[in-house]
Amino acid sequence: MKKISVLLAEDHVVVRQGLRSLLSAEADIEVVGEAGNGRQAVRMAQELRPDVVVMDIAMPMLNGLEATSQIVANDIPTKVLILSSYADDEYVHQLTEAGASGYLIKQSAASELIKAVREIAKGNAYFSPSILKRLLDLYRESYVKGRLVGRGNEHLTSREREVLQMVAEGQVNKQIASTLNLSIKTVEKHRQQLMDKLNIHDVAGLTRYAIAHGAVESTGRIRGVSENLDEPMAQGGVAGLVGPPLVAPAPC
Repeated sequence: MKKISVLLAEDHVVVRQGLRSLLSAEADIEVVGEAGNGRQAVRMAQELRPDVVVMDIAMPMLNGLEATSQIVANDIPTKVLILSSYADDEYVHQLTEAGASGYLIKQSAASELIKAVREIAKGNAYFSPSILKRLLDLYRESYVKGRLVGRGNEHLTSREREVLQMVAEGQVNKQIASTLNLSIKTVEKHRQQLMDKLNIHDVAGLTRYAIAHGAVESTGRIRGVSENLDEPMAQGGVAGLVGPPLVAPAPC
């Protein structure tokens, strides 16, 4: 039997190691690679063409939303499963719109992650029950009101969203240009365009916008962001991989 190949995209090393141990213990699953940032995840997905990418949202250089969009746009058979502490409606909607096949919160049981990987590899969708209920409620509400649910920053181009994240992470134009292989003038143009579109003309304002729309992780690791804007910490579940060793999942 062909094993399900999985790429882990998570910037916390300890969490990646825990996920690798959990998934590798299954006879039908093989972890073929690990990515520490979104840009690396896109590149490795292109090279390795795994069946499933387990993707965190808040990652440096390229967040999970943009990484998912680029992986899906590459027209490869890889499916994306989001695994994140964030469970806000906007995050969920943006990721499903970007092409994610599933969405689990880190409070989920370890056995649920394994089930999700298997289902997504078959071509099915898989969501945490609480996420699925909110998605259905959201679309039901939009139908009743006679309007479509749209992404809050849909008027920004993919490149502008990349620049937005890097600005919010504290990178200057020269660094952004080097990472994206663009000229400094081109970066300045993208930066000015996103400022004009958002009507935000300072780095602090762009950073607040990026945090509010899930483009960056809201922690003190980002320059210019207050320490009291910490990412919500998941307790137990898959997030418990960073704590004491997990016991084997109970039989269903």
